[in-house]
Amino acid sequence: MSRHEPHAVNTDDLPPGQVEPQFADALKLFTVVSRAHAALHQGAREDVARHGLTLTEFAVLEVLYHKGPLLLGAIRDKILASSGGITYLVDRLADRGFVERRECPEDRRARYAALTAEGIEFMHRIFPEHARCLARLVDALSPEERKTATDLMKRLGKGARDAPS
Repeated sequence: MSRHEPHAVNTDDLPPGQVEPQFADALKLFTVVSRAHAALHQGAREDVARHGLTLTEFAVLEVLYHKGPLLLGAIRDKILASSGGITYLVDRLADRGFVERRECPEDRRARYAALTAEGIEFMHRIFPEHARCLARLVDALSPEERKTATDLMKRLGKGARDAPS
């Protein structure tokens, strides 16, 4: 039992559909975090849609913009997409002239994705606007509150990943 795990109560005494009182704060937190995520996600989605992109397409461009050429598997890991999804996204972005595939000299089966000159110019133009949009989306918190929220969300995410099923 972790130091944060609540003690058990007799659930026979609860009305149908009710949960034990010690779980109410966890349910509330989940709801609040989910709603905040949905609002932030919607704002970011609307911002990149102005440029004819989906959020996942933008995520591929952004990671290549900041990290340089990457193997498709590395992109997948950084943006949390499926391997088939990455292939599809890179193909779509290549069709638009933003991304190109490059051979991997060490492994003929592997492929890198890299921004083209057009992709770099595009990101130079839209990324500062997107950063300003994200800043507006989180402006309800002070800089100190944003740092605290970031630290708490990192801890929450790690705890959720490590929690037993």
